[in-house]
Amino acid sequence: MNVKNLGLLLATLSALALAGCASPTVVTLQNGTQYLTRDQPKTKSADGFYEFQDISGKTIRVKADDVATVRPGK
Repeated sequence: MNVKNLGLLLATLSALALAGCASPTVVTLQNGTQYLTRDQPKTKSADGFYEFQDISGKTIRVKADDVATVRPGK
């Protein structure tokens, strides 16, 4: 395998690995507070809360009624 093919193989594997990474999301509450999350928030239907990790790694739980929008981050 020559260097060009090896480079192409490594680039392809890197792209595939990045495809599985988390997608940041912005959660905006009714009072205007915004959280930038590491991944899409999960809802817990049993108790009606959104649960997510902010970018610093802290776990946040917010009542679903307090959430205004959930949109993809940039």
